[in-house]
Amino acid sequence: MQFRDRLQAGRELAERLRILQEKGTLPHPLVLALPRGGIPVAREVARGLEAPLDVLIVRKIGAPFHKEFGVGAIAGDEPPLFNEDALDRLGLSRAELAEVVEQERKELHRREQRYRQGRPAPELRGHTVILVDDGLATGATARAAVRSVRRQAPERVVVAVPVASPEAVDLLRHEADEVVCLAAPREFMAVGEWYEDFAQLTDDDVLEALRDDDR
Repeated sequence: MQFRDRLQAGRELAERLRILQEKGTLPHPLVLALPRGGIPVAREVARGLEAPLDVLIVRKIGAPFHKEFGVGAIAGDEPPLFNEDALDRLGLSRAELAEVVEQERKELHRREQRYRQGRPAPELRGHTVILVDDGLATGATARAAVRSVRRQAPERVVVAVPVASPEAVDLLRHEADEVVCLAAPREFMAVGEWYEDFAQLTDDDVLEALRDDDR
């Protein structure tokens, strides 16, 4: 299964979630995108569910010698959430990652300021929070996002993605109340391989999506 682009993936994901909404399992939905890649998907989901859209900034912590290899993630000002198995395999200590964590936290704060532009973070209590990304490889960032959201006492936490590795789906099922994933192919290398168009997004793309939701 390959999606044409993130918009198509978002529409298909919205259709799946609407079924749950009609069954009454998504009361008071609030859609939180994990930017940047999750924002076009989440916008279609929010439209389909007629739900408000906002963002939750989470940053991957990459190995010093391979930034794309995630060994953990951070959300907000909370402590890093590390994959202990990955640290052991790579022979890394938390102390060795302190500089990487600090860099990612600075970028996280930069994005929060840019995307929010003075708006307060949404109130999550009493809502079904639907965390949306364009896909999950390891599930590390989504796991950090779920734990961050949990601390704000929502009614339910749902992770919704078009595609994910089976390992990521299994991981998130232990964290979220529900995981909605359209495809979990066994042969999974990277999220981008499941999209014909996987163009990189910018801060302006995120701001445009949030402005559209405010109209």
